[in-house]
Parts: sequence; structure tokens; C-alpha cells
Amino acid sequence: MTETGASPVLSALRELHAGIAARGEEIEAARQLPPDIAASLVKTRAFKLAVPREIGGVEGSALDLVTAIEEMSRADGATGWCLMIGATSGVTAAYLAPEFARKIHGKAQTVTGGIFAPRGKAIKEGGGYRVNGTWQWASGASHCDWMKGGCVVYEDGKPRMLREGVPDVRTMYFPKTSIALHDNWFSSGLCGSGSCDMTVSDLHVPEGYTLSMISGKIYSDGPLYRFPLFGLLAIGCAAVALGIARGAIDDIVALAGAKTPTLSRRTLAERGQAQGDVAKAQAQLASARAWLVEEIAASWELASRGDELPTERRAALRLAATHAVDASVKATDICYTLAGGTSVYRISPLQRRFRDVHVITQHMMVAAPTYELAGRVLLGLPTDPSMV
Repeated sequence: MTETGASPVLSALRELHAGIAARGEEIEAARQLPPDIAASLVKTRAFKLAVPREIGGVEGSALDLVTAIEEMSRADGATGWCLMIGATSGVTAAYLAPEFARKIHGKAQTVTGGIFAPRGKAIKEGGGYRVNGTWQWASGASHCDWMKGGCVVYEDGKPRMLREGVPDVRTMYFPKTSIALHDNWFSSGLCGSGSCDMTVSDLHVPEGYTLSMISGKIYSDGPLYRFPLFGLLAIGCAAVALGIARGAIDDIVALAGAKTPTLSRRTLAERGQAQGDVAKAQAQLASARAWLVEEIAASWELASRGDELPTERRAALRLAATHAVDASVKATDICYTLAGGTSVYRISPLQRRFRDVHVITQHMMVAAPTYELAGRVLLGLPTDPSMV
């Protein structure tokens, strides 16, 4: 890989891999990242991969983000998910005036997170907004300093509209001390991600700590900030899934050489079906990743030239990301099934990977309706570009 400003970050993450992989059970039982693991990730500067350089960030490429997230997800799915949320969250720093961006993102140890979905209500008030709301999926909130939530802006008792059918949605930054976190993250997978609900009640948020990704100004001009936001979130989800599936293949390769199935004289690795299944899993994963990288490169080239990405390009990026998740699920399922009874125990990393990867399929950026969205574009049907 070509050396970039993110190369030291990627090297540092690789050094953490084995230690985090060995603590998968502990992370899952804690239902959030243990403080020392979160602190070790902060030291790598991985959470700064999408923060603009001019305010102290790394500002890597879209592929740097994918590579970093894959690395941690290969070690542990929940850790990779938390890195994905915290790293991609840095993109919105580019939509804040530099003075406020530095206050929030400027410190080396600061981690941000949050939810873009407009679950909150923001009433215009003086030099800011009065905010109330509850948001689900506050992943990584336990180690974040700032969280943010999408809000519909209200004026005169009704939503303020940007145009017909499109309300004014602003993202609001909240200091963690102003948030109530609910201990309700009891899930089938990604158990260690701490993706609990959060509530903000009657909080005044000054204008400078808010932004609009629809109508707002971008203060940083790098290609990362011209890359489609939904596309960036989608490839982040895909990177977690790809990393989990790669870890599942690692697990089955290690297991197959050591396990002799019941009523068999040969190891699992010596059986023809096992050989074929592992090859199928590898083919699923490698081909899906290659297509995703190809689409990222095509989009990055346009963003680097300063060109606006057309709807067709955005849709191709989302489609490749969604396909990568589906392929990762299939590859992981192959490995889980091939392991036999070994994989049904909670202590099996394959069991954890199986549950983790299936949770990702439910994320709106890579869920089944994305195929319909991409299909509309491929068929030449009218499509709202803001949805892509």
C-alpha cells in the first residue's frame, strides 16, 4: 500500500490486533469497549481519520478508513464498529466553522459519535436551539466526549421546510455531560459496541455547535468532504462486515487443521467438502471487496478533481457496499456451518462473528431497501438524489 498520512495509524492498529482479538469474550460481556481498549485506540489517532488536517486531524482517504475499520473488525466486530462510528463521525467537523470545529475535535484525545437520524426536535431560540429527543444506536458513547443527533427544526410550532417535502434537519453537537445514556443495549450481536439509547432534554445548543449537511457550508475542501456522506457511512458498514468475515476465515483455517470431526479419522482440513467451502468463502469475500475498492477509487477520483458525484456514481457506491455486506454474511455463514458443533458455544469466536455480521445487515445504509434504491437508478427511474 502507498504510504499516506494515515500509514502510521494503520500500523498502530495492526499492533493492537492480537491483544484485542484475545479479549473478544470480555468485550462482549462488558457490552461496551473496556476503557483501556478505547484509550489504546485513541492513541493510534484512528478516531481522527476523517477530521480535517487544519484542525489537527489525520484526514485520510476513504480507502484508509475502510482499511483501518477492517483491521479492527477482523480482531473483534464490536471494536471495529466503534471505530467506524467514531472515525466517520469526524467528517462533520468540516461543516463547522473552524473556531467551533477546534473546540470539539481539536484535542488529540477527543472522540465524537452520534446518530444522523432526525429523531430530535430543535426549536429555534435566540442564538441557537432548544433541543429534545431520544436516539437509538449511540454506539461507543461510553468513550465519546461529544455526541450529536439529527433534529428537525421547528418554527411557529411546525417543521421548517427547505423545500416541499424536505424539512430542515440539523445535526446538533452535545457534550457528553448533557446526555442521559440508557442501559438498554442487550443485543444478539455487536454486543460490545455499547449502542444504547441516548436522551437530550430541554438543552440549549448554540448555533455554532450545529450544522446542516443539506444546506450548510463546507469549510474544508479535501476530497473526503466532497465524497458522498451516505456512501462513506455505507462503506464503513461494509468494512466492518468484511473484517468480520476475514476473521471468520482465519478462525476456520486454524480450527480445521486441529479438529477431527466425530466418527472421522481425518482432520477437518483434509476433507474435500471443507476445502471447497473455505474456497467458496474466500471467493465471496475477495470478489466483493475488490468491487467495493473499485467503486471507492472511481468515486475518490471524481472527488479529488472537485467534481460533484452524479446520482449514478453514488448509487454504484451504495450498491457495492451493500453487496459487500451480503457477501461477508455468506462467507461467515459458511465458516460457522463448517465448524460444526464447535461454533454453537458462546466462547467460540465464530459464534460471535456469526451474530455480529448479521446485525450489520439491519443498518439502513446497507439494508435490503438499498437494492431497490440502486435498482431505480439503474432502470432510469426518477430518484431523489438526497437519498443516495
